[in-house]
Amino acid sequence: MDDPIAELEAELADIWRRGRARMRNRAHAIDPKLDPACYPLLIVLTTHDKLSMSEMVAKLDIEKSTLTRQIDAVVRLGLVERQIAPDDGRVRLVTLTDHGHERMATVATSALAEWRDRLTRWDPDEIRTLTRLLQKLAADEV
Repeated sequence: MDDPIAELEAELADIWRRGRARMRNRAHAIDPKLDPACYPLLIVLTTHDKLSMSEMVAKLDIEKSTLTRQIDAVVRLGLVERQIAPDDGRVRLVTLTDHGHERMATVATSALAEWRDRLTRWDPDEIRTLTRLLQKLAADEV
């Protein structure tokens, strides 16, 4: 291929395919019954203490009805719980349970070890450059 944009598109599609497989494996490592589509929800909750439904809809860029079904599923698995917001009883906050924190920490440790193993021969500056370019690419998305 001589078209750098077409090459990038093809590579990103392949990375996306392999990433979905990793996401599926990590979801099942958390709980064999966990739908891999719920994994991003859990990732968002690991970086935020408590989020409202509207905050989660914005962060995940999914429909509220889809998010509600996903939250119901992870609540049933004991990974997440809903709480009433202390400052507004109409608002429900979503947070990881202790069990959810424990499972996510275990999987995150394993995932980080996999990445370290895969990138052990890379120069740290290459990793920083890749990270910066991915951030730039994501920031240009509208």
